[in-house]
Amino acid sequence: MINGSYYTQVTIIGGGIIGAALLFMLSRYSDIESVTLFEKYDKPASLNSSAKANSQTLHIGDIETNYDLPKSQKVSASSSMVANFITHFGYEGTVGFRGTKMVLAVGSEEIERLRERHERFQALFPYLELWDAQTLSEIEPLLMKERKEPVLALGAKDRITTVDYGRLSETFIDLAAKEKCSVDLNFNTEVTAISKKWGKYLIHTNRGEFLSDMVIVNAGAHSLLLAHEMGYGRHYAMLPIGGSFYFADRALLDSKVYTMQNPKLPFAVVHADPDLTADWKSRFGPTAFAMPKLERYHDIEIRNLFEMLSLDRSVLEVYMDLMKDEEIREYILRNFAHELPGIGSSYFIKEAQKIIPSLRSDDIYYAQGYGGMRPQIIDKKSKRLLLGEAKIDSGEGIIFNMTPSPGASSCLGNAFEDTKRICKRLGKTLYKQKIKKELCDEKEYCYLSRSQ
Repeated sequence: MINGSYYTQVTIIGGGIIGAALLFMLSRYSDIESVTLFEKYDKPASLNSSAKANSQTLHIGDIETNYDLPKSQKVSASSSMVANFITHFGYEGTVGFRGTKMVLAVGSEEIERLRERHERFQALFPYLELWDAQTLSEIEPLLMKERKEPVLALGAKDRITTVDYGRLSETFIDLAAKEKCSVDLNFNTEVTAISKKWGKYLIHTNRGEFLSDMVIVNAGAHSLLLAHEMGYGRHYAMLPIGGSFYFADRALLDSKVYTMQNPKLPFAVVHADPDLTADWKSRFGPTAFAMPKLERYHDIEIRNLFEMLSLDRSVLEVYMDLMKDEEIREYILRNFAHELPGIGSSYFIKEAQKIIPSLRSDDIYYAQGYGGMRPQIIDKKSKRLLLGEAKIDSGEGIIFNMTPSPGASSCLGNAFEDTKRICKRLGKTLYKQKIKKELCDEKEYCYLSRSQ
């Protein structure tokens, strides 16, 4: 203790997959002596990292057609660390699952775009294969039943495609607690404020005050609120996007099937996934619609809502630009209709039929209790929507991370980046060769090492 406050070298705020991965990285791959984790709920990963709140997908950048080549290189290097962890530490079949995945192009225009993408990305993802209609009818017959349009798919077999990020979070925390580093876990502990004192950071919680040399805030949308309260990141605002899913009553597909991203749409397109929480029944989604929330199934204080939205002229101009575009406007209205009780399936079925043409509206039902929030960051200076992770590094020992998709897939890559910053500031050692041996191959490690 220092002056009556508990002391730790590094504090992590948020016990979702991002915070848990950082805790694991610090405890196993550095000589940091003490780390404290704060999580306001009674267990880790109870919000967006829960398997019911996301698509359970390990995003590599190979079939995600909204990623350009540089982003795919970065995502591939980071997410491969998760795949390597699952294999190296023996969690295949419990945390991560192998299967087939593909992106499906429907119609001549999409097929042409997919062929061009395959050529450009082939060096990065040499394992990807093009599958024509005949091959698809053998791999996933329902993709072709009643199909009238020409199709082509780009996919791969026997890859780690599915991850239970909730269980992965718990696994990271359990393993961290077994390392030599002193790990202090504080659940049911809400951080109410952060201030500077005695050259350190004073973390105010509902269970007392804690001192720390460095603080990493991995609290989803709350990260931006805490940053604003400390005077950082005022040029960022947030557009809170909620997502929901629909279930089929049985397992229709064994593969993860994504569809081609419309380059004009800033949100994820609908895909179909075997759901690990529901006996691998097929789950379709996500929808995407604006919600005045930070957490899908919890209310938010009005003052926090207005702080988060930061509704000045630059933010409103971003909203207006989105709504001016006819395709984006129709997409937003269509997704709103998907949420209508009782009749949403009759609207959503058109999205799902792009994947399985023979599907009917009474074959699917709204997945009650599934879905989460994917807060999107708005840069008020450039007046644009940021579609990737956002990081506010104060340069003074406190970092705020906001990680919409594919944050979970990149959790170990993000943790690696933050651990480098932490070790540099505190004069500690990062065990790079151990990371390389356990989590990376040569190509992945080299890319990550030069990324900062």
